[in-house]
Amino acid sequence: MTASETRPLTATRSFPSDFLWGAATAAYQIEGAAAEDGRTPSIWDTFSHTPGKVFEGHTGDVAVDHYHRFREDVGIMSELGLNAYRFSVSWSRVQPTGRGPAVQKGLDFYRSLVDELLAAGIEPALTLYHWDLPQELEDAGGWPERATAERFAEYAGIVADALGDRVTRWTTLNEPWCSAFLGYGSGVHAPGRTDPVASLRAAHHLNLGHGLAVQALRSSLPADRQIAVSLNLHEVRPLTGSAEDLDAARRIDAVGNRIWLGPMLEGAYPEDLILDTAHVTDWSFVKDGDTATARQPLDLLAINYYTPTLVSRVPEGAEKPQDDGHGNSDHSPWPGSDAVAFHRAPGERTAMGWPVDASALYDLLTRVSDAYPQLPLVISENGAAYEDVVSPDGSVHDPERAAYVHAHLEAVHRAISDGVDVRGYFLWSLLDNFEWAYGYAKRFGAVRVDYDTLERTPKSSARWYARVARSGELLAPDGD
Repeated sequence: MTASETRPLTATRSFPSDFLWGAATAAYQIEGAAAEDGRTPSIWDTFSHTPGKVFEGHTGDVAVDHYHRFREDVGIMSELGLNAYRFSVSWSRVQPTGRGPAVQKGLDFYRSLVDELLAAGIEPALTLYHWDLPQELEDAGGWPERATAERFAEYAGIVADALGDRVTRWTTLNEPWCSAFLGYGSGVHAPGRTDPVASLRAAHHLNLGHGLAVQALRSSLPADRQIAVSLNLHEVRPLTGSAEDLDAARRIDAVGNRIWLGPMLEGAYPEDLILDTAHVTDWSFVKDGDTATARQPLDLLAINYYTPTLVSRVPEGAEKPQDDGHGNSDHSPWPGSDAVAFHRAPGERTAMGWPVDASALYDLLTRVSDAYPQLPLVISENGAAYEDVVSPDGSVHDPERAAYVHAHLEAVHRAISDGVDVRGYFLWSLLDNFEWAYGYAKRFGAVRVDYDTLERTPKSSARWYARVARSGELLAPDGD
């Protein structure tokens, strides 16, 4: 079934009464306090301080100073009617070298954040890893090395022991595709390596680390805790219906999606992925039992979605468009896909240049639900960057962002109406913040941050989203 064939939405467009209405952030993007209370550099500290890697040399040293302003930020969440908040823990704030005992001041920050959230009636949703590997672990080889997966499980146990009494929702990894293929393949993300073999090794050890971390969490957490992984699954569409373009879509689905879904949910890598990448690696780094370890029972599958992926096949050696939306590099983040071209779909685009197409989110949710019908889903990230303009009175009117979110919530509602078990939606992002290699040039926040004064100002889209969250109804954004 396609989006155009679905039945119309109900008149009220109500969401389930227990639906999670949240917003999401990541530690390096908002916390700042980069060298306080025992925190040591992560790969993103090193990368952002390397000339030429991040727009205009921006870093997350201060970010939006959430480390010192978290109470103010929780107050804003409460004003916006959120009932959930997804945040990540900085590994190097808690365990600076990536091994050994925890730094209690680092854990105390997260204890205080969680307590503040619970006091405000906001459910904390904790992500263990959002790309900020301790630099010492990268110096020892990083994710391409098996030991990093083992260290990750130890770190998961530390955080579980500290916060498991009050945090119900746990996520192991955020977007491991970006960690592996943007970090070790194309080099546009930290640590900035450009080695296709290393990127596939990293992918495997992220899968293994996820499984080991789930085991560590299960052994430490109360039995009623919910564990998930957050994947930026690609809704891959062929440019035409030709056999060549269909094969291009299959290849990208393999290295973009099934490289995670296979081990994590089925206990094996797809055979076509192994064949597609045989000229890159023999996969000898996969040891007996690894994929069984990666496959651990999950309570939720979290999905991040922003834009569809449009591909075609081109003759080997021919010039091809590479508009995959993942930054500019002479090195591909798609090993085994040298003959695949990426196209930008026509129509409206965000400030990131990403096409706006909510139908792809519906298609993605229904496809995943059909494949794994017993596994509930949650949208752990969805949102858009636009060129926000501050009015003379200091307000920000951003109808484009409200329209984007409205369209994607329509897609979620349509999926729920068609039987897909979607439990919640986390808007990306709560705050304008450090947008990785784009620095502070791109604003995704529902709340504007003045980077000079750090003053927070909810945008008109935030006020609209607050009305939706409080009512549980998909209200029209008109009039904001």
